This record gives sequence, C-alpha cells and structure tokens, in this order.
Amino acid sequence: MLTVGVDLAAEPVNTAVAQISWSAGSAEISELLVGADDAVLLDRIMPADKVGIDCPLGWPRRFVEFVAQHQADAFVAPIDIAGRDWRRLLANRETDLVTREVVGLVPLSVAADRIGLAAMRCAGLLARLAAEGRPVDRSGAGVVVEVYPAAALKHWGLPFRRYKGALNAGVRDELVDQLASAAPWLRFGAREQECRQSDHAVDAVVAALNARAAALGRVTGPGVEHAAAARTEGWIALPTGGLADLNHDLPG
Repeated sequence: MLTVGVDLAAEPVNTAVAQISWSAGSAEISELLVGADDAVLLDRIMPADKVGIDCPLGWPRRFVEFVAQHQADAFVAPIDIAGRDWRRLLANRETDLVTREVVGLVPLSVAADRIGLAAMRCAGLLARLAAEGRPVDRSGAGVVVEVYPAAALKHWGLPFRRYKGALNAGVRDELVDQLASAAPWLRFGAREQECRQSDHAVDAVVAALNARAAALGRVTGPGVEHAAAARTEGWIALPTGGLADLNHDLPG
C-alpha cells in the first residue's frame, strides 16, 4: 500500500508532500518534499491508495447559501444579526463542530480564516483528480480524505502544540523523537532531518499516517446524520486507534 500526506498551503513554498510505502511489519517514508507545486502533488497523489490532505475539502453549506442569497439580494437577516451563534453556524462546517466536541481542538474556519486560500487551491486539485478518473468524495470515501494533524497527534499521545516555526525547533525535535519511539516500524531514513527542520514536513508525514488509518477504516466517519453535509463540506477523519494499529500484523 502507498499512502500520501499533503500539508497544503495556498502557495507551493509552504506545501509539503510525503509518501509512505507499507509492507508487512514495516513502513518507509519513501519521499518527503517541501515546496510542492500542483504538478508535483498530482504526480505523487495519482498512484496512491489513500491520500490525507491537511486542508478543508469544502465550505460550510450555510455559508454558501448565505453568500448566494446575499449576492442575489435575497438574504433575510435574522433578528439578532450580531449573534455569535448565527456567525458560528456560518463560519463552521459540521465536521468542525464535531471535531471540537470530540478532541477539544478548534479547526480553522474555511469561511472566515486565511485557510480559505489553501482551500481554493485544494478545490482545484480535487477537480483535476476527478478529471483524471480518481474517485473523489469529500466525505473521505474516495481516494482523498481530509485530515487534521494536530488532532491525530493529540489522539496518539504525541506533542501537538507549539512545534511549528523556527522558534519551536526543540518541541519539533521532541515530537519526532516520540513519533519514532511510538512507531519503531516507521523508517524515516534521510527524511528524519527534514522533519526536524520543517513543521510542514512533519504534518505531511502525520497526514500520510492518518491516510493509512482511513484506508484501514480506523477513523471517525460522518454517520447518517452528517452524511449529506460531509459530501459537500468535507469531513475530518480522526484516528480511532493507536499508532501500533497501523502496522501491527497487517499486510501492506
């Protein structure tokens, strides 16, 4: 099995992609690249069995409806237009609210934060994948699944805060050390230093591990009550098992 993880930014310079090749009893980070443009991403994604992308795969349906109504001068404002609850429903997808409830972390709002710029790029990538014949389902049922590295790290008992940027190199080193210890079957090779140097590289590797969990069915799914929204908004696949489950007595 080949899984790919993508830490997607609006521009290539901060975009990382990792490939993990799985075999019985072990896994290897076969490629890790920071500074990936669209052509590189598509080239690495196309042969993958499962791809984890750290980026919203869609926008909140209520936000989309609001924008469409506003554009058509058909929007009817609620009585309390300054209400936090109303804005929260517009700004957050159903998966954002569920993720907050389950893991206590707050995903960035694709409707109200700068991550929306990365999501625009992601939408283009998904369209190109679909045009190439790869099954794309924003709920995660296709080749691509949405992931949230911080939530995965927290679930696996690893450092999940303050490891980003040059000033947090020490925490990032500790994260890499703990990941290597918790997953001794994962061979970093020359890519270990790249992970220590770049949080984008780390997130891409975690995304590829999360993709493996999704391929094995060991992640949260939208369920019946969220299925319709997940198909348009996207759905964050949170791991439900430990790191050992990803490679313990499992075939590639």
